[in-house]
Amino acid sequence: MREAQPLYDRIGGRYAGGRQPDPRIAARIEQALGAAASVVNVGAGTGSYEPGDRGVVAVEPSPVMAAQRPAGAAPCVRATAEALPFADGTFGAAMAILSLHHWTDKPRGLAEMRRVARGPVVLFGGCDRDLNTSWWLHDYFPATRGLVFERTYPPERIAEVLGPVTLIPVPIPADCVDGFEAAYWRHPAAVLDPAVWSATSALSLISEGERAAGMARLRADLADGAWREAYGHLLEQDELDLGYRVIVA
Repeated sequence: MREAQPLYDRIGGRYAGGRQPDPRIAARIEQALGAAASVVNVGAGTGSYEPGDRGVVAVEPSPVMAAQRPAGAAPCVRATAEALPFADGTFGAAMAILSLHHWTDKPRGLAEMRRVARGPVVLFGGCDRDLNTSWWLHDYFPATRGLVFERTYPPERIAEVLGPVTLIPVPIPADCVDGFEAAYWRHPAAVLDPAVWSATSALSLISEGERAAGMARLRADLADGAWREAYGHLLEQDELDLGYRVIVA
């Protein structure tokens, strides 16, 4: 199924500026792909985490996102996860990175990945609703908590389509270079920057009023020390488990 206007046509115009592959996350994804010589990247966006040592075909519904793919990136087909335009077993593996939560029909998209991949299906994203919404960002932006909780797809639902899955924990490093919302758990001031929050759907998709209210409260708490009093213990940690996993079927 195709949206009249893909989501990231609306919110993805500055995505590439804030989102880059983090090498520690990339290493876990590469390991999960195993020895597959060919990979389809579903919901590929600007091409983060596409392995450079094997054949890759990207699938992306948004021309805004596809236009931000760098020179030399893998070829990109405009299509959706729910209707992959490939024959059965075309690829050695299939991957979807921080993409599943945006799909219109998740079971159908997962079934399509399984259909076109002879080997592993690899996903990366938040899959623990409680952990995903447990940190300070969601205290300041309750609408984001609701959005993230609602769209998180539990591993057991994935297993209903793909069969048994392996979960590989991915603690988020304090210096994570990939600017999805969890990357800023130790950098609250960064969230005040429009160039940061506009590259994260969890903040882009809430209302302007809800976002402005949360920003005002966060700015005030940073100025008077209230944030540090409540959350300063995070400044002593090098990584944090916020419910993100590499999922391998």
